[in-house]
Parts: sequence; C-alpha cells; structure tokens
Amino acid sequence: MKIRVLGSAAGGGFPQWNCNCPNCSRLRKGTVEAQARTQSSIAVSADGEAWVLFNASPDVRQQLEAFPAAHPSRGVRDTGICAVLLIDAHIDHTAGLFILREGEPLHIYCTDPVFSDLSTGNPVLNLLSYYCGVNRSSIPLDTEGGFRIEGIDGLRFTAVALSGKPPPFSPRRNNPVAGDNIGVRVDDERTGGSLFYAPGLAGIDATVERCFDECDCLLVDGTFWTDDELIQHGAGTKRASDMGHLPQSGSGGMVEVLRPIPQTRKILIHINNTNPILDEASAERAELDAAGIEVAHDGMEITL
Repeated sequence: MKIRVLGSAAGGGFPQWNCNCPNCSRLRKGTVEAQARTQSSIAVSADGEAWVLFNASPDVRQQLEAFPAAHPSRGVRDTGICAVLLIDAHIDHTAGLFILREGEPLHIYCTDPVFSDLSTGNPVLNLLSYYCGVNRSSIPLDTEGGFRIEGIDGLRFTAVALSGKPPPFSPRRNNPVAGDNIGVRVDDERTGGSLFYAPGLAGIDATVERCFDECDCLLVDGTFWTDDELIQHGAGTKRASDMGHLPQSGSGGMVEVLRPIPQTRKILIHINNTNPILDEASAERAELDAAGIEVAHDGMEITL
C-alpha cells in the first residue's frame, strides 16, 4: 500500500491567509524552522497507479498538481484518482469537490449522514449534477469485512464511527449521529500492511483503541497542542474539545495515548496553524520526537 500526504494542515492551511499568530507571522518572515502546509488530505493506492482521494480540500488543485501519479497520462482528460472518500461533510474536506467538476462523474464514497448534509445544508453534490455528475456509494459503519472501492484491487476499507460534531450548517449540529465523522482503516490484503486515518478525534473509544493496537501506521488528529490554544493566541474563543479535537498535551492527550504503542508508525496530521509543533526547533516538537511521534508534511510518502 502506498500513501501520499497531499495536505497536512487543518482548515485554513499554514500560514492561514488572515492569521498573524506567532507561527504564521514568523513563517512569512522566514524566521521559523517550519514548512508551509495545505489543508489535510491523503491519497491511498495498492499499486501506485489507481488512487483513492481521502477528502477534497480547497487546495486540491495545487495538491494534485504536485502529485505526478494523479496527472493525466492515458488521454486528453484523465487522472489517477479513481474515487473520493469523504470522512465528514466539513467545508475544509469537501470544498475541493467543486474544483474536480471538469470531467467524468465523480465516484464519491460517504456515509448517509454526510450525504444528507452535502445534499441539503451545503448541496455541493446537487450542484455537481449540473457539471460532471456524481456516482455516490454509501459507506457502511463498523461492518465485519469492510467495503471495497471500485478500481482499487487488493485494499479493504473499514469505516469507524467517531465522536464529534457535524458542520455548522447541519441540522444535527448539536445532536450528532453515527457517521457524521469517521476514521478509516485500510488493509492491504497482499502485504498485510494496515493504515488507520482519523484527522479528527474527539476521544478514544474501544474501537479506536483496537485500530491503534492493530494497525502498522496511524495518521491521526494533530490539530491542537493544548485545549485552549486558540484562546491563548487570541485567535478564537473555542476549545479544542468544543471543536471535536483531542489535544496532544496533558493527561489523556494524544501524546500520552500514542507514546506506549510499540512497533507502530505514529504520525500527526491536520495540524492547526497555531500549534507549536509546526516549529521544528520547539520544545513541543522535541517532546514528540522523544515519544516516537512524527509530524506529517505535504508530500510525505509512506509504504506499507
């Protein structure tokens, strides 16, 4: 299995266009040891030719242009992307669908709650019917044996329902249901390699723990270092927990959860522009290094 990190930042990217936090300010000035990042998305393939795009971020055109495997090579209009798998209905994971409207119908895999939100509150799927059209497949939750994606041979996908809120435009905003947010386990039936992808995690339940223990690579929520990070920087009034993200530091935080997991590649993704781990010379980054936890970057490639 081949994995390409197309984008590794949280919504808004890094630097964020309207943000003057220490990270964004120093990156623009060139005074911090850090890399610019686009909004989070990955692509997964069994053979390096046919790929599944996980989420379509607002930066998708830039991300695919920087990814040769996605380029047209077999015809005038072509792509290596066979399908798009959406883990939620949030704008930073779906706005890029509009950019993909040029061509054949999009093959989109999503849960029923996500399909509902993208057909009503933010009817992007309806609007695409006037352009390329959409062939939508429903994602089953926690199904024994998982599900398949057409055109992707040798990979088995399993959706794991996660706690968290649907988007603000959803009628279920304050009454979430299973399927509003998912993590996805991907198993390579030929190599035995396994990936668990969950860029948004509000908490760790027994099912998530099992994925942590069993998978060879974890690409998981790295949004905030502290629960009150936005408040500290004057960049917002919400806590990480209010937004459906488990912070990395502190008791019960992501670092404490990941540190003792042996023989597993542990990588944080979906990193907010305010997070001090973006500074490669920071004490927080050194703490991750000591715990054997990596920080995803755009263009990162993983083989399992």
